[in-house]
Amino acid sequence: MISYKEGNKRFNYRIVGVCIYDGHVLLHRAVTDDFWALPGGRAELLEYSPETLRREMKEELDVEVDIGRLLWISENFFEIEGDTWHELSLYFVMNFPEGYVHNTSAEFRGIEEDERLVFKWHPLSELLNTRLYPTFLRESLTNLPNTPVHILHQDKD
Repeated sequence: MISYKEGNKRFNYRIVGVCIYDGHVLLHRAVTDDFWALPGGRAELLEYSPETLRREMKEELDVEVDIGRLLWISENFFEIEGDTWHELSLYFVMNFPEGYVHNTSAEFRGIEEDERLVFKWHPLSELLNTRLYPTFLRESLTNLPNTPVHILHQDKD
């Protein structure tokens, strides 16, 4: 996985899926986390970014997804548990196969290596009040760009 640490500084290369259905967006979190994020994961060396997202969704939800256009290229800076992070992320439109059941009212489980994940469809209209990171997504998910946008962002809350 493309991620490294030098002292308390960390770099992470993450590929992210944006799946919107019936006014809801799919978010996930580790069972132990108190915040939400868009699903995705770290790319492996020499792996194309759409393949990373396909692999992650197959591993976490056992589903083959369709990867669409690139929405954002994000350079996000934040702190967690004393570490300062520099995360480079590519955000793609992501769609589930036709016939995939979307239960927008219940949480469901996924797997990330040995860690359990919680997935949930969140109403787009409630994102401003959702603990979602990176925080630029709280507004940006309600107005997806027509062409890729480069985001420079620092989370401070």
